[in-house]
Amino acid sequence: MVQALHQSTIKSLPLLARGKVRDMYAVGDDKLLVVASDRISAFDVILDDPIPGKGQVLTELTEFWLKKLAHILPNHSTDVAAEDVVAPDERAQVAGRAVVVKRLQPIMVEAVARGYLIGSGWNDYRATGKVCGISLPAGLQQASRLPEPIFTPAAKAEFGSHDENVDFDYVVGLVGQELAKKIRAVTLRLYTEAAEFAATKGIIIADTKFEFGLDDQGQLHLMDEVLTPDSSRFWPADAYAVGISPPSFDKQFVRDWLETQVWDKTPPAPRLPAEVLEKTAAKYREAATRLMA
Repeated sequence: MVQALHQSTIKSLPLLARGKVRDMYAVGDDKLLVVASDRISAFDVILDDPIPGKGQVLTELTEFWLKKLAHILPNHSTDVAAEDVVAPDERAQVAGRAVVVKRLQPIMVEAVARGYLIGSGWNDYRATGKVCGISLPAGLQQASRLPEPIFTPAAKAEFGSHDENVDFDYVVGLVGQELAKKIRAVTLRLYTEAAEFAATKGIIIADTKFEFGLDDQGQLHLMDEVLTPDSSRFWPADAYAVGISPPSFDKQFVRDWLETQVWDKTPPAPRLPAEVLEKTAAKYREAATRLMA
C-alpha cells in the first residue's frame, strides 16, 4: 500500500494554515504551496488514520478539471513545480500531491451547484419545499434529478463547524450584485459542463462546490480543489435510483463504519480498520481512473 501522509512538515517555507486536508505555505508574496495530505474527516472531525494515496488523487483530479474547464474562467494554476520551491529533502512530501498556485483574495462563500436533491438540500426541501430560497416542484424524492441545476451557496463556517446554506441575497450582500451574478452563472456553467462530461464516463455528479478568489486586478479565478470526491457527490450511473441515497465515490465506507460505532462524533474518533482504509482508498482511485481514462 502507498505510504500515507497525515501532515506535511515543510520547514523551508512559512506555514500559513492547515485545513481539514490541505496544508498551505507561502511562496514569496504572491504564491502558495498547497499540499494535499491524506487526512480524512467525517462529521467534521479529522480522523487519526489517513487514506493512503488520497492526496494524490485529489491533486490529479483537480489539475485534470482545471485544464478541461480553463476556457470558462481563469484559475489559480501556475507553471511553477512544487519540487522546485522546497528543500531537496522535502521533495518526497510534495511529489504528486502539491501545487504552487496564485495567491488570491478568497471569496468567503461556498459556491454550490446541485443537479440532484440529496444531503442538506434534501433536508431543506422536506422542511420548506425550497433549497436556499429556491422553490422546487412538489413531490420530489430523495436523489431526484432537478428540472435544472440550481445555485445553492453556503456560508463558510469556522473550522470544525458545518457550513450553513444561504440564499443568493446573502452572496449579493457579501460581494455585490454584479459579482454575485457572475459567480452564480460561472458555478452553473462549470457544473453543467463537468456533469455532461462525467455522464460519458458512467458517473453522475449530483452536486459540487467551487471556491473562487480575486486577483490584484479584481478578476475572478477558480481556486482550491475542483470536482473531486471530497468536494462533490459522484454516483455510479448504473447504481443510481430515486428514493435512496445512492452509493458514492468518496468516504462513504468511513461514514458507514463510524455510524456502527459507539461514538459521540467529537474528537477523538475511533481508529479505522485496515479494510475500511483500503476500500475507501480504492473508491477514490476508481473515481479518478474512470474520469481521466
